[in-house]
Amino acid sequence: MRRFALGMMTSAALMAGLASQVQASSKDYSKSTKTDLVTKIMGNKSYQVYSSLKLEEVTKKVKTKTKEKKKYTVKKKVAVKKKSKKGKTKYKTVKQVKYKWVTKTAYKNVKKKEWKFGKKLTASADFRYAHVQSKSYKVKGGKRYYYIYVDGRPVGYVNEKAFALSKANVVSQVSLVNNPSDSVGFNAEDAINYVTDQHGSLVDNDSVEISCKSAELNISDTGYVSSRKAGTAVLTFKYGKAKATSKLTVRGDAKEGISSADVTPVKTDLPEIKTWSASDGASLSSSSTITSEDAVSSSHKYWATNMSGNAKGADIETIFYHPAVLSAPGSSNLEAKVSSAVQGIDFYDNDLVTSNLDLGQADNREARGHMVYYNMRGVKKYNWQLIPSKMLSFNTWLSYIKNIKVSPYMKLGHGQSVGSTKKYVYVLANWNRSNNWSNSQELIRVKKSTMEIDKIWTFKVWNGSAKYPRIFLNADVIDDNTLLALFHNASKHRYEYWKISRNGDSFKAKEVGATGSDLISNSAEVQGFVWDSAYDVYYIAFNDYLFKIGAGLDGGTEAGKLLNYYKFDTGREFEGLGSYKGELYVNLNHPTETLKVDYITK
Repeated sequence: MRRFALGMMTSAALMAGLASQVQASSKDYSKSTKTDLVTKIMGNKSYQVYSSLKLEEVTKKVKTKTKEKKKYTVKKKVAVKKKSKKGKTKYKTVKQVKYKWVTKTAYKNVKKKEWKFGKKLTASADFRYAHVQSKSYKVKGGKRYYYIYVDGRPVGYVNEKAFALSKANVVSQVSLVNNPSDSVGFNAEDAINYVTDQHGSLVDNDSVEISCKSAELNISDTGYVSSRKAGTAVLTFKYGKAKATSKLTVRGDAKEGISSADVTPVKTDLPEIKTWSASDGASLSSSSTITSEDAVSSSHKYWATNMSGNAKGADIETIFYHPAVLSAPGSSNLEAKVSSAVQGIDFYDNDLVTSNLDLGQADNREARGHMVYYNMRGVKKYNWQLIPSKMLSFNTWLSYIKNIKVSPYMKLGHGQSVGSTKKYVYVLANWNRSNNWSNSQELIRVKKSTMEIDKIWTFKVWNGSAKYPRIFLNADVIDDNTLLALFHNASKHRYEYWKISRNGDSFKAKEVGATGSDLISNSAEVQGFVWDSAYDVYYIAFNDYLFKIGAGLDGGTEAGKLLNYYKFDTGREFEGLGSYKGELYVNLNHPTETLKVDYITK
């Protein structure tokens, strides 16, 4: 990785520079200058967005003035005789020709070219938190006007001053746990919300120069800061004129996070339960793809068979079909593409948040994607699939867009450890192929108001020592200081439930329950985990199975006891669970839809 090399240019930046040179030397400004498809970051200033911008030929009456020499005569008395003896002079009148210049005014029709804006659509402020892209611009009066796509839909032209020009937005504070066994460290790129060039285009994180100023800490050539010893540092992020800083602290207590897994697991009498493999599920799911022109127009309703064999043990029904995609056609770059493949969801009141990773990215150690916020008060069950198309009227589409926010490209890890509160969204961004290593776990906090990261912590949970770490691939944030996490102890065939509490920037972990079973016998991965506070139960999802486990946090249930399970025949994997005030929600992909549990047996 060469992110620290000065003067680095991405291919997109190089193409933009070449396009700028071509535009500067061209005399025909009527044509668009094409660029790579790039993500644009909207700034704080609002400008008018127009449906079109054309250089049109117009006929105008032009006032002209001409000068010509005009002849005229004057009469003049001329003496004809000398004075008489009486002293009188005789005169005669003669005509004398003279010339003068006169100005004549006339009007004539002249053809000329003028820039004409199309219909005024809206103000750019309406797209402040949308996913905006462009691949062409026109120059009018020396200013660039970019043709923009918003959440996948082609919209119109806007002055480039509407974008955040040469801006760097990073997390102001990063707090890392002191972890002598962390072999990787903290990736400084995780602190970047966005960095833009002089035209407001998103810059690849690898092209941002990152430096570290510290007496105790340093940054590696690959951009990682070690957390093996305590210290503070100032990270500086720079690209061109864009510059920002972040304060990084490695906390002092090396024993923070060391706990004991000493809860006796509750035994179960489960039969051998198997589910289909992930590859089978992927094959089945991919056969049910959707496009904007092929929207689903009816709800799905599925019944489940429960543990006692009741064929109507639970049912789920569609409440919302997600947009088919939220980026423009041709968005092959992962930063530019907002996939409809949702990995995790959470609800708080009427707020739905999702973690969206492109297919296959969740298995990446540095898995990144976007988070999407929906105000469910403004949601229509079916029409939101059409957001990237032009099948909706502009005003209807705009009313939907105002209820969506798309985060910058950010680290999400596996993407299924998502939780939210009134003001924030949290993601525990762990790698699902880490094989339970002893490295630190990264908790990212996102402000709902902007969908930008505002704080990052790392913590560790060890059972006595680094030899027995607990890496959580599924977790649920229950308030701004507490998360509940699930750990599969495969060697001991049990699931453990942990409560991680934050006090300031420090974390404490406590095991609060355990179930003496693998639940699914063929090593299927957990696809969702959530705590239902109203009934004090956990729900754990595996492909098409849903398990209900007592949490014992409020004394209403026995911690770790299997209460029931439900087998659904959706033909698709569960991809995330959410719960709010006794309501349970599940997510399915291909097409991406959120369903609500209408009925479930105890």
